[in-house]
Amino acid sequence: MSAATRAVTRSCTKEARWMANIVHDKAEALAIARKAKRVAVLGIKTEEKKNQPAFYVPEYLHSVGVQVVPVPVYFPEVTSILGEKVFRKVADVPSPNTIDILDVFRRPQDLRAHLPDILQAAPKCVWLQSGISDPDFEREVAEAGIKVVVSRCLLVDHQEATQQSNL
Repeated sequence: MSAATRAVTRSCTKEARWMANIVHDKAEALAIARKAKRVAVLGIKTEEKKNQPAFYVPEYLHSVGVQVVPVPVYFPEVTSILGEKVFRKVADVPSPNTIDILDVFRRPQDLRAHLPDILQAAPKCVWLQSGISDPDFEREVAEAGIKVVVSRCLLVDHQEATQQSNL
């Protein structure tokens, strides 16, 4: 095999590896949601914003026994949300590599600012809520070996996944 052929093969293999970390399959997303025991929520809101998804999605998860780790972007005076201690960076969460899902409530244009923190924390999966997508951000996270679910609602998928497992 020529050097050029080996280089192309390595390049294709590397691309296939990171692409495999982008979750397109609904069944795979549901499995991730169902297995999650610890979910950090980047951009979580407080109870004062209880009608917004950034509060009621983690509130639902908390209500069904999932450990929710709040990582708000705003609300500097807040020290706890849903009875859990607030962290200002994902990497500051104790044992960040045990985060099953980092549920992200940030606008697409704000994602890149969080990339170094997310890569340092290395959660098992980054879940971008409905309507949130940035292909370059997704690729960088996936290249780091982290699963990425794009533009899906964790509440809806968790409910569906747990209903299916109860049938």
